[in-house]
Amino acid sequence: MSTLKADTIQSTGGGAATLTKQEATKVRCLFNGTGTIAIRESFNSSSLTDVGTGIYKVNYTNNTSSTDTVTTGSNIGDGTTSDRTNGQVGAYGSVTTALTYFTTNYDNNAYTDYTHVGVIVHGDLA
Repeated sequence: MSTLKADTIQSTGGGAATLTKQEATKVRCLFNGTGTIAIRESFNSSSLTDVGTGIYKVNYTNNTSSTDTVTTGSNIGDGTTSDRTNGQVGAYGSVTTALTYFTTNYDNNAYTDYTHVGVIVHGDLA
């Protein structure tokens, strides 16, 4: 058995290495969605914008190659009637440079800020 240790893996042309026969998350961002929003933990996320109540924009460090990506997200509230943990989530717009993401309250479908919000993007990097 051998061990491979590396800090950076690049293609022979110097760019990102191509993964074959496997998938990997291209963007991941966990952030505080109430009060002053802030990234708690991330991968390939350069910044976060508060667009409005329940609407956030996660900007990428490295762009995706097309809009053919899969996005998913989750949100956790404090469990009160107005901030349930089973809120709806979604994304819209072009996702090549950033993901505009929204959270709505399950009870009334209104845009709602949540305590913890997380988003993931799968696809190919540019």
